[in-house]
Amino acid sequence: MQKQSNLTLSRRQSTLFTLFTEHSSGEACPEKPLLPQILIGTIALLGMGHPVLAQTPRPPQTQVASPAPLLTDGGYLLGAGDKVKLDIFSVPEYSGEYQVLADGTLNLPLAGSVVVQGLTLRQASAAISGKFREWLTRPVVTVSLTASRPLQVSVSGEVPRPGSYTTTLTEMGIPTLTKMVQLAGGVNQSADLQQVQVIRRLPGQNAGTQTIRVNLRQLLRSGDISQDLPLRDGDRIVIPAATAVNVDEANMIANSSISVSYDQPLKIIVAGEVNRPGPHSIRGEAIAQAGTSATTTTVNQKVQVPTVTRALQLAGGITGAANIREIEVRRMTNSGNEQIVKVNLFQLIQAGDARQDIPLQDGDRIIVPTAVALSPQDAATIARASFSPDAINVTIAGEVIKPGTLQLPTNTTLNQALLAAGGFNPRAKKRSVDFLRLNPNGTVERRTIALDFNQGINDRTNPPLRNNDTIVVGKSGLAGVGDTLGTVFSPLSGFLGLFNFFR
Repeated sequence: MQKQSNLTLSRRQSTLFTLFTEHSSGEACPEKPLLPQILIGTIALLGMGHPVLAQTPRPPQTQVASPAPLLTDGGYLLGAGDKVKLDIFSVPEYSGEYQVLADGTLNLPLAGSVVVQGLTLRQASAAISGKFREWLTRPVVTVSLTASRPLQVSVSGEVPRPGSYTTTLTEMGIPTLTKMVQLAGGVNQSADLQQVQVIRRLPGQNAGTQTIRVNLRQLLRSGDISQDLPLRDGDRIVIPAATAVNVDEANMIANSSISVSYDQPLKIIVAGEVNRPGPHSIRGEAIAQAGTSATTTTVNQKVQVPTVTRALQLAGGITGAANIREIEVRRMTNSGNEQIVKVNLFQLIQAGDARQDIPLQDGDRIIVPTAVALSPQDAATIARASFSPDAINVTIAGEVIKPGTLQLPTNTTLNQALLAAGGFNPRAKKRSVDFLRLNPNGTVERRTIALDFNQGINDRTNPPLRNNDTIVVGKSGLAGVGDTLGTVFSPLSGFLGLFNFFR
């Protein structure tokens, strides 16, 4: 009986709200001149002298602060586990907090089960209002989100850790594209930032999906925040691989907030004309940066990105036969395709083109080819580069004052090596030397070089040396004759010595 009285009261309150709304909107009403007086009198009757209210006075209620609604974008889709707050105008007994059940419904008094799975807050308000129309005249229902369920977003493509990630609105606010990419480890150097896709299901039951294209390059270049798309539950982020790597964008990606972390070592392979070819492990180097404020001075750590030149240094530097104009960086994408990036380090050391020293990513292979022809001028320029070895080992044998293996600066010439060995001894042949070089294919190059100490760097008479070269200084003709005579008369001198002994 009490429930029926409350329901009757709720219907009357709803009817009064309807009449007041129609009067305010100017709709045609025969009793329009008397409507304000009727409403005022009726409201006074309900509030002060209605028999139902008089018979069932309400006890004072303690006001409990409800949790503040979470801020969501207009496209948030409700799902199992969400907690919502219903505010039904003038019907507080049916207002309150409810949780979306596992089947995606809300179990409401009077209205019963209402499906809200996949609906926005506005759509859910309309659906619940429709259910309450059986009991209330023109019900006004407001639905707000008080606690969100865990949101699942998948990230695939050119990221170090593709997969599904879970977050909540209370942890990071509204999840955005860049936040989820950071959770996946950032974007690889092989990514195509202009063709990022977000695949999203549409509101409603079985409404299908839509594909939203996002240009993260525009976000990094011009700060277009609209490209940092707010995400929804069930979104799929796809970051494709670039068909061709743009060296202009490589450093931009590496220095951005969505780049991969270089705190962990990268595994790379360096092959070709380097002194220590093979697999290597390279990590970013921390660089201290001082920052000042009004009261304090702080030191921040910035990680230097591993690049091609640092990898060459780690591999012992390039050899004298390296072709640094056509270095290749080969990398495998997560889709299974291979990208080949051409690097011209001669432009780096000759013109200061820093774009050529591209950042690396895990699994890269660096191939340093052999130069077909290298001018002495180019050899001298390359030898001064930071990725050339600091020293080479050269063996000098024969008629010099200090024969043996010497450690010499890179790009030392043959004439300089002879002087480093102390020069010729009195028995040396000073017109020419024998020169031996071990080639990468296993063969040995041997030739006789005519000496001319007045010549500069010259591949014919004064070539620049490479690691493990050998120089043999022969004997002069007179020294050779003396050694021959000594060999011939050596037995005779022994016989004469024995004869003298017996005498």
